[in-house]
Amino acid sequence: MNNITISNLDDDIKSRLQKRSEKHGRSLEEEAREILRIALTENHEHPLNLARMLEERFANLGDFELPEINREPIRTVSTFEE
Repeated sequence: MNNITISNLDDDIKSRLQKRSEKHGRSLEEEAREILRIALTENHEHPLNLARMLEERFANLGDFELPEINREPIRTVSTFEE
């Protein structure tokens, strides 16, 4: 496994990382590894699902049904041949 060094890390970010690592009972290095692992595998494990995102966003509104929209029959495709 390779090592990386992060230079010029903002003091506030380092402090927040330290607090987070203490909260989770991990070292700074372990916490940084976990954050990177989550950030880089999140979309791979849970692909974007717009329907689920909308459902979660509006879940607090409760159950309701939208009225059905009357639709016209599908029109035939125009051809420009003589």
